[in-house]
Amino acid sequence: MKKKPRPSGFVFTKHVPKEQSPFERLFEIFQELITHTSGDFDEAIDWLRQLDEEYKITTPDYSIEDFIEDLKKKGYIREEYVPKGDGTGRGEGGSKMTEKLEQVLRKRALEQIFGKLKRSGAGNHKTKSTGRGDEKAGEFRNYQFGDALDSISMTESLKNAQINHGVGDFHLTENDLVVEETMYKAQMSTVLMIDISHSMILYGEDRITPAKKVAMALSELITTRYPKDTLDILVFGNDAWPIKIKDLPYLNVGPYHTNTVAGLQLAMDMLRRKRNTNKQIFMITDGKPSCLQLPDGQYYKNSVGLDPHIVSKCYMMARQARKLHIPITTFMIAEDPYLMQFVDHFTEANQGKAFYTGLKGLGEMIFTDYETNRRKKIR
Repeated sequence: MKKKPRPSGFVFTKHVPKEQSPFERLFEIFQELITHTSGDFDEAIDWLRQLDEEYKITTPDYSIEDFIEDLKKKGYIREEYVPKGDGTGRGEGGSKMTEKLEQVLRKRALEQIFGKLKRSGAGNHKTKSTGRGDEKAGEFRNYQFGDALDSISMTESLKNAQINHGVGDFHLTENDLVVEETMYKAQMSTVLMIDISHSMILYGEDRITPAKKVAMALSELITTRYPKDTLDILVFGNDAWPIKIKDLPYLNVGPYHTNTVAGLQLAMDMLRRKRNTNKQIFMITDGKPSCLQLPDGQYYKNSVGLDPHIVSKCYMMARQARKLHIPITTFMIAEDPYLMQFVDHFTEANQGKAFYTGLKGLGEMIFTDYETNRRKKIR
């Protein structure tokens, strides 16, 4: 009697959402608020209280005060006492983020923007060039004098020896040896430039928070997935200065103009000191260059239109970066045709790339471009 074939296919069941504890539910909202307030704990809690009044997100058994206590117990915040300098001994206390919370925010940004990426080993991206590298390529060739012994595929070599000499008179010669090709791993040095001029919060649109999230996500991606790569971050307003990864959650805009030239000068100075062959600059900006520091130290500013003197300096910096084999990818968070014309000319001078994007797709574009550049040798 024939057995009935076992049915095959997919079994669909009703989705049961993961049950969250009161702390986890509040913690999700709090992470968004503390990022938006640039690390201001008191302001984030004030926003949380307002949301609670409107949407009833706490329960009689678990209040905002209970949540704050749990934040302290879990090591996400700490109390800091800052004495006054008036000799009275009095001072002010307040809650501050810990390094643990800063790292959680970076991981959250990575999950939000880039999705749940599969973690690989501590390697780097592959190039298309095979040779004496350090990652298996899955291709074989005959052994050549000078090949490392650990690159010899013993399985394939023994198979060749059996075919060439037979099992009865088995012996292994140099002609039987087979080497598995390896891939060179490209290493990348990236500088991320973030515009913190006042226009990043003008017109009722918060542009600095998405830029900040992208920077946190990119830094988390590189430090965890590509630890041999380097990422430097700088901000530019009237001037340009480097910031550390741990400073990203606290990043805020200032009453600044946009000194793009100063940002590019600092970025290229940073990359000159890197030994990696592959170097690139990512620039996130929403406005036109409107500021320049003159040789005497004074600032030349012009917010009306595209100033020819400032713009020509930007083009000069773009060409200089091109000579150094440093491509610049500009992520323009504005869609003004007047400004797009400047970015087009700037990109042409550098032979780089430009993306005109809203805030929603910024992270995905930067991630895709980073991954693409890492699979090829830029120089």
